[in-house]
Amino acid sequence: MSVATVDVFDTAVQKANRWLKEIMEELHWEDKHKAYLALRATLHTLRDRLTTEEAVHLGAQLPLVIRGLYFEGWKPGVKGEKKRDKEEFLSKIDESFSADPDIDPEEVARAIFRFLSRKISEGEVEDIKSILPDELRGLWP
Repeated sequence: MSVATVDVFDTAVQKANRWLKEIMEELHWEDKHKAYLALRATLHTLRDRLTTEEAVHLGAQLPLVIRGLYFEGWKPGVKGEKKRDKEEFLSKIDESFSADPDIDPEEVARAIFRFLSRKISEGEVEDIKSILPDELRGLWP
């Protein structure tokens, strides 16, 4: 294996760690694992409410390691969640923090959406928001 190939993976892991650090700062947390859970839960919950095409467009804007996390377990072509209300959306995020009842899933969703708004294109954010019902759109900055 060439050194360049290893550098690509090292760089991808470093970028993922920078994302987690920024999410920790966004949520005022000191636990990288909780930041990972927040990102994973919110991305999966969002992905499952987007059209296949829009889910792919969002994934294309994510860094390599985060993109893998985003697409983990995804079954394209399978209809997304039928219930698309805010309560159900937040309950999916809350499930990832069952061992930590002090976590506010709405705070998590808002923080991840603020973070993503800085990392992905404005056009992509607008495309995503246009697909979501009003009450979910309101979680975005």
